[in-house]
Order: sequence, then C-alpha cells, then structure tokens
Amino acid sequence: MDDTLRRQLCEVSTATLCTALFKRGLRNVFLQDVHPIRADLRMCGPATTLRAIPAREDLDHLGVFADPEHPQRKAIDTCPAGHVLVIDSRGDARAASAGDILIGRLKARACAGIVTDGGFRDTPAIERLGFPAYHRRPSAPTNLVHHHMVDIDVPIGCGGVAVYPGDIVVGDGEGVVVVPRAIAAEVAQEAIAMSRFEDWVAAQVAAGRSIRGLYPPDPATRAEYEAWQASRFG
Repeated sequence: MDDTLRRQLCEVSTATLCTALFKRGLRNVFLQDVHPIRADLRMCGPATTLRAIPAREDLDHLGVFADPEHPQRKAIDTCPAGHVLVIDSRGDARAASAGDILIGRLKARACAGIVTDGGFRDTPAIERLGFPAYHRRPSAPTNLVHHHMVDIDVPIGCGGVAVYPGDIVVGDGEGVVVVPRAIAAEVAQEAIAMSRFEDWVAAQVAAGRSIRGLYPPDPATRAEYEAWQASRFG
C-alpha cells in the first residue's frame, strides 16, 4: 500500500467511505458492534487476518502459548509493518482476543492497528499505548477460555463483514470500514471529493442556509460549488 493512498484514506471519514462504497453496490462494509478504544486515533492498512473457532478444554490450556507456531502468537510476530491485524472472534467478547503486551508488540513492529469483533483485556494499558485498537468491549478472561485460534491470512468474518487478506481496513472515531483493495484508489479519490463538498455544505448550513437544493445539490448549487472550488483550488 503506497503512502499516498494511505494518506488519502486517513483524511476521510468512515461514513464518507461507506457512502462511496454504497454507490458501487457495496452495502455491508462497516463492522457492527466494533468500537475504538481511543476515538482520537486513525487507522489504515491492508488486512492480515486471524480466525478463531470455539475453544475446547483438552486443546486450549496455558501450555499452548509455548509453541512459537501458535496462530495467535505467530500472527502477532508476522503481521507485516503497515498492516492491520483483523481477528474473527465470532462476535464473542466473553474472552479477550489479545491484551496490551501482544498489542504492544504490534506497535513495536510498526503495524497499523488491530481489530476484533470480540474483546481486549488490559484496555487501560492499551489506551495508553496510543495504538489504534478496535473491539466490541473490554474482556478480562484469557482468549483460551472461549477461543481456539486456527488460521492466519484466510477470508474471515469480523463484525458481520467479510474481510479478505489484503483488503484495506480504515478506522476512525466512529468505527471500522473495509474497502476492497481493487477499488481502494478510486474510492479514496471520490471520498476526498465528497468530503470537500460536504465541508462546504456544512459551512453553508452553519451560516443559516436551508438544505433544500443544497444537500443534495440542485444544478444551481452544483454550479455555485464548482465556481467556489475553482476559486480555491484552481
């Protein structure tokens, strides 16, 4: 993912991206019941995925973490720099998907963020890390209580949304949206144009203007906006 695309996607809201994707027929792109630990942080990067199934007592015990090939530990230590680790926890927040030490390792490795539709433990410490992290809610129990991690870099579901390895994952204070990589550049360009127009509309509304004929714009408003844009940006 090049720096220009990353910068562009970080400049626009997940709401605007959802609308740009809706115009292309993509309706189910915003993760449900997944929230930022810190709403002031932005996140953008390709998805590296991790999938869990329900835990089973004879297989999921503390001893499994000694295995360097344990999928959760391996995902933390192999997620590429600039990528977002997205975890399919089946929407089950009864046990944590990760804690502050593992998430701190992602930060040290220059990854872009972490997302789960389950929970995180050590959330006060994660908040202090200053690293983008999105989850359903805090959850103190270790992941082994309810999650058996099985696969890395396979298609998953997270927050009710399909996530394929390499999809572009964007997060802001509202939540997380998944942008198919093949259309990410064109979606970013449209979202920037939409954001610029909506900023202009917001200024008009703040000045007392009615939304009728403004949002959405009628031909006269569109011409007015284009003249303003030309005077500002050439």
